[in-house]
Amino acid sequence: MKLLRFLIFLVCMAAISCNSVPQFDPRSVGDAGARVARVEPLSWWVGMRTPLQLLVNGERIAECAVRVEGPQGVRVAGVHKADSPNYLFVDIEVDAKAVPGTRYLVFSRGGESFKVAYEFAARRDGSADRRSFTTADMIYLLMPDRFANGDPSIDSTPDTAEQADRSAFFGRHGGDLQGMIDRLDYIAGLGATAVWATPLLLDNEPAASYHGYACADYYRIDPRFGTNDLYRDYAAACHRRGLKVIMDIVTNHCGAAHWWMADLPFADWVHRFPEYTQTNNLFSANMDPNASQYDLRVQEGGWFDRMMPDMNLDNPFLLRYFQQWAVWWVEFADLDGLRVDTYPYNEKGPMSEWCAAVLREYPNLNIVGECWTADVPQLAYWQGGNPNRDGFDSHLPSIMDFPLRDAVCAALPSDSLRWGEGMIRVYNALSDDFVYHDLSRMMIFAGNHDTERVADLVRGDVGRAKIAMTLLATMRGIPQIFAGDELLFRSADLSQGHGGLRVDFPGGWAGDAVDLFDPAQRKGAAAELYEHTSRLFNWRKTKPVIHSGRTLHFAARDNTYAYFRYDDTDAVFVFVNNSRGRKAVPWSHYAEIAQSLSVQGRDVLTGEQVTVSDSTFVPARSALVVEFRRNGRK
Repeated sequence: MKLLRFLIFLVCMAAISCNSVPQFDPRSVGDAGARVARVEPLSWWVGMRTPLQLLVNGERIAECAVRVEGPQGVRVAGVHKADSPNYLFVDIEVDAKAVPGTRYLVFSRGGESFKVAYEFAARRDGSADRRSFTTADMIYLLMPDRFANGDPSIDSTPDTAEQADRSAFFGRHGGDLQGMIDRLDYIAGLGATAVWATPLLLDNEPAASYHGYACADYYRIDPRFGTNDLYRDYAAACHRRGLKVIMDIVTNHCGAAHWWMADLPFADWVHRFPEYTQTNNLFSANMDPNASQYDLRVQEGGWFDRMMPDMNLDNPFLLRYFQQWAVWWVEFADLDGLRVDTYPYNEKGPMSEWCAAVLREYPNLNIVGECWTADVPQLAYWQGGNPNRDGFDSHLPSIMDFPLRDAVCAALPSDSLRWGEGMIRVYNALSDDFVYHDLSRMMIFAGNHDTERVADLVRGDVGRAKIAMTLLATMRGIPQIFAGDELLFRSADLSQGHGGLRVDFPGGWAGDAVDLFDPAQRKGAAAELYEHTSRLFNWRKTKPVIHSGRTLHFAARDNTYAYFRYDDTDAVFVFVNNSRGRKAVPWSHYAEIAQSLSVQGRDVLTGEQVTVSDSTFVPARSALVVEFRRNGRK
């Protein structure tokens, strides 16, 4: 019996010996040091759906063989050389049962070997199923450089080109991530439930770098804003306050100062023409059956600006790079959504693949694309699932509603009673809703960082600015407000374009004469508009009838506009009087829905019980918002 047990022991030990893998000793191989300048993505996670392909940059790195050492479950599945000898693209296979931990990329050439540590982390619980922004949210858009300065010590840094100059319209003013974190209670108090900050990644152009749209490093927060870790802290701080985080990203172009512009991986990494060629902005070339290939090439491949090289997403390595990059930031910072700048300027086929890849990793993630066109059918073309005649599907969930924005901004300043002008423009814009595939996936807005300020458009009229906020709070779609529009901000100098309208938020800098983050310092029209906006959007948070209800609207010729948002149990009535005199509500015209409503409603803005009838009057340049119960009518 003892002999049998001894034999079994020997067999087991032999089996263990045959199947064991020698443990890698990191000390046996020297560190790469300067021989490897970059490995991107910076890290990864076990349990991801997205395939991992590393971009490795270093002098003559293409001469190296590469393997992965460390805990089992991670291996090199393929190695691809680029046109430049200073790049390798390494396919990494991660087994479904791989455990978190540090692995080592070991490079060998000739008789030398060197290593780079690479981290595979555990994912957050439920990461793949994260929820995103919807019609239940209000998005607050801000430009970090112009919002609040929480850390003056980083206004200028030795490793960035442009130095801070708060007096310069197109210069850096010093706003940063810490300033944003410090003011999150203000944003939440306004009634916002999501924050979209314009790009925070390094923009190292020598001038006008404050806007962030000319990226110089896709994996680094601009040090004048903070650090990658501080960005993650910012997202966590948002979540503690019930705020979702939307990252603004650019796939169409990088900045001329991007590190790879000195040595591109492939000759076709960016679009090139015999001479500088700017995009022709002809989005129609993507769906126009009569469009020439020449126009399409210039639209897709022309540069957005001389300092913004146009990326070529037809290069499969670049496309993979951008797919992983978006996934990396969502996972690293725990993001809730993405906004894609200049969406139709990208090659539409690869960009459709990009959207599909991100959504495979995060099926519930919302991605909104900037498709800046006033043409309704052309805008509808870009929304995923739209039944396009050419069979194209962008897989892009959400689009920005520029036609509605244009209608609102043309209607509000007008006193005209002529047919086709004033509020009938808004009616006409919504009458095109039959063209769109999914109205719940449309971002609505009256202004953003690229358009005129609302207060500029209405020439400082607080009544009309309040109408703008009323429309955004009660119409279909996902509302977005640009920072300061809730306080009647006006451009500092209209002749300065973007530099003039992107004004600093008073109180965001130490020593500011007025602090508008402080309720006690808000006066007059600014305070009036803020209270109006805050009341509406805090009310809106708990109103499914606004989030997902249907719309019934009524045309008028007197610069008024009436509509109902309704479902089976509730209704909200909105009457906008944009004219110079008070107007009677023609309640009897609305009998088809009014007869299903409770006799009394509640005025959302005053909280008072009201009975609306033909004898109800609405003052000039104001709006009435009343919520009702419905009497069981469909």
